[in-house]
Amino acid sequence: MKKIKPGLVLELVANLLLPWLAYRLALPYWGDVGALYASAAPPLVWSLVEFARSRRVDALSALVLFGIALSIVMLAMGGSPRILLVRESLAAGATGIVFLCSLLFERPLVFYLARATVTREQEGGAERFEAYWSESASLRASLRLMTLVWGVGLTIETVLRFWFAWTWPVERYLVLSPVVSYVIYGGLLAWTFWFRARLIERQGGSGERAPSRDGLPG
Repeated sequence: MKKIKPGLVLELVANLLLPWLAYRLALPYWGDVGALYASAAPPLVWSLVEFARSRRVDALSALVLFGIALSIVMLAMGGSPRILLVRESLAAGATGIVFLCSLLFERPLVFYLARATVTREQEGGAERFEAYWSESASLRASLRLMTLVWGVGLTIETVLRFWFAWTWPVERYLVLSPVVSYVIYGGLLAWTFWFRARLIERQGGSGERAPSRDGLPG
């Protein structure tokens, strides 16, 4: 049995437990709005610490930071305090829409994510990936399907969290909605790894030339 990584435990504490604890401690002194701002502090600090440690911002941390900034701006413009509850999902929802809209173009968003991975990890990888994209109909269909799945998944996560925010008590939302998001993101990642492995296996059996295993996102 694999050991649970300490970093994962800290991430879960920073994004699941500490926001609720910060809300509870701040509520008697600062009211609902101030307590909701306080609940945003732990994931914000976690994202900054991760950036200082690795010198890069991963996609989920970027969603958290963008969502916090967007919710604060909307609140300052007169939006509902409950907008703060869906700070991450504001960004996730916008990203989901971008995924879906990219399907209207020849190259969907996952194409650019995959090409960026190849470019970063292989010399001349971008050119090989571009050539493989032009030659392989199965790669084009697979990346479009991955784009669709992630777009739908992120959109569903946003709709659910908005519904929770407007129908649940604040404390229940702070405790349970991050769990729902982790389940959705975990499901999307698990499906992506499974689909990627299946596609690589199918390409190997058909004799198609692929740039490398890293030519597919995952």
